[in-house]
Amino acid sequence: MILITGGAGYIGSHCVLNLIQNGLDVVIFDNLETGHLETVETLQKIAAKGKVVDFIKGDLKNSEEIDAVFKKHKIDVVVHFAAYSQVGESVKNPEKYFQNNVLGSKNLFKAMVLHKVDKLVFSSTAAIYGEPEYVPIDEKHPKKPINPYGETKLAVEKILDDYDKNHNLKSVRLRYFNVVGADLGSRIGEWHEIETHLVPNILKATFGSGKIFEMYGDDYETKDGTCVRDYIDVLDLVQAHKLALDYLFSGGKTEVFNLGTNHGNSVKEVFDFCEKIICKKILIEQKSRRDGDPATLVADNQKALKVLKWSPTRNLEDSIKTAYFWEKILQSQSLAHNIED
Repeated sequence: MILITGGAGYIGSHCVLNLIQNGLDVVIFDNLETGHLETVETLQKIAAKGKVVDFIKGDLKNSEEIDAVFKKHKIDVVVHFAAYSQVGESVKNPEKYFQNNVLGSKNLFKAMVLHKVDKLVFSSTAAIYGEPEYVPIDEKHPKKPINPYGETKLAVEKILDDYDKNHNLKSVRLRYFNVVGADLGSRIGEWHEIETHLVPNILKATFGSGKIFEMYGDDYETKDGTCVRDYIDVLDLVQAHKLALDYLFSGGKTEVFNLGTNHGNSVKEVFDFCEKIICKKILIEQKSRRDGDPATLVADNQKALKVLKWSPTRNLEDSIKTAYFWEKILQSQSLAHNIED
């Protein structure tokens, strides 16, 4: 049985989908603060007959609630997604992030040790690296996070080092770059009440009227002058989680892997792909560059390719297409809800 914390959220739900499609039983633990019960219900309907997709509502900040999960189910391994992840909010309210992301994780690890569960896949982030000293960024790059969100993820990685030494809890930490896309069947996708990511924000605006997007900086030393980022499809991302589980069950030691494509796309290219897919011109106002925006952030993913035998299969245009199809469903659901009201 696999426990997925944060399994009602964006990436967690796609991981659940991958695992149940591989015939595995899962337990989703989520407080539904940013996740959605509708997503859980969709996953339960998709699961093959006789397979378990149990849902337990709870909060990692409450140690009794997470302990109860291990008492109810015989958990073999944990995939830990549950965390706040908005960089801007973390700067404004760091205490909220340290309480949830760090304290919540410690409660989870304590419960794992108590119930003799010694395998974990942890959802980490490229934000732990901070300003890049070189690109592409490999796992040995200096870790100097520049926001509380990145600091919380690095803190959890350090805690996991201690749990490995003291309790033999083996973990795989997966450091994500920019995640995009949705399920190919548009059954689940990115669904945030407050959206901060570029691609879904662009796609949402195409269903409205005349929003003007601000593009910051066109004078970077990049192919077209705009910032370059590494975009990885969510389906490729969660496949890496499945391979990380296989790695741990084969006796793998604690490890860390960057998850990216080893290729960057510029902000201008993102807008170009969106325009191509939606067949609509997007209004853009060019602004001067912002302080703290690195010109290029691209992952060196060679370690994941070599050790996990993982490689991304989808490009940015593929990802934007699935994201757009999913956004159309969200918009239609919103319209239907408004009509009923």
